Amino acid sequence: MADRLKLHTFELSGHAHRAVLFASLLGLDVELIEVDLTAGAQKAPGHLRLHPFGQVPVLEDGDEIVWESNAVLVHLARKYDPSGSWLPKEMEAVVQAWLSVASGQLTDGPCDARRVTVFGADLDHEKAKTIAAGLFEVLEAALSDRAFLIGDTPTIADIALYTYTAHAPEGGVSLEPYANIRAWLERIEALPGFVAMTATKAGSSA
Repeated sequence: MADRLKLHTFELSGHAHRAVLFASLLGLDVELIEVDLTAGAQKAPGHLRLHPFGQVPVLEDGDEIVWESNAVLVHLARKYDPSGSWLPKEMEAVVQAWLSVASGQLTDGPCDARRVTVFGADLDHEKAKTIAAGLFEVLEAALSDRAFLIGDTPTIADIALYTYTAHAPEGGVSLEPYANIRAWLERIEALPGFVAMTATKAGSSA
C-alpha cells in the first residue's frame, strides 16, 4: 500500500531527490525522513541496517527495503505505475543503459563537481567538469530529435539524469551551450507533480 511508503532522504542530495521527484510524479503519499548527512546520521547503526553503505535514499515499502536511487526508481515504476510508461518493457534495456550513465558519468561528472563546490569534497574538480562536458555533449545530441531521452514521453531514465544535470551550474558547469538539454529540463519541470530540489549557493558549507 502506498500509505506505508517511507523515504529516507537528504534535501541537498541529488540521488535522494530523484526518488522524491519520481514518487511525487506518481502521486504517491510518501513520508519523508530527513537524514542529516552533514552530521553523519547516515552512518548511525539504525540507518546502516537499512542501507549497508550508509547512504540515501532508502525506501521502506511495507516489509520491503529498497536502497540505491536507481533501484528505488525501478521498484516504484514496476509497482506503482500500472500504465508501464515509466519503464516500458520494450525499451527497458535502453532505460537501464541510461540508469548506468546516471551511476557513472553523471556521478563522476556534474555530481562530483557539485560535491566539490557545495560540500567541499576533496575531489579533482577539473576532471569532474571535463567528464560533465563530455556527458552533456552526448545528452545534447540524444535530445536533438526527441522530447525525452527515450522518445516522446518521459521514463525513469529522465528522472535519473534530471537533478544533477539541472544543478550542474552549482558545480561550476554551465548549461548555456546546451539548448536541447535546457529545453528537456523545462519539459521535466512542467510535468504534473514536479518538485524541485533545494538550490544551494556554490561554495557553501551546507
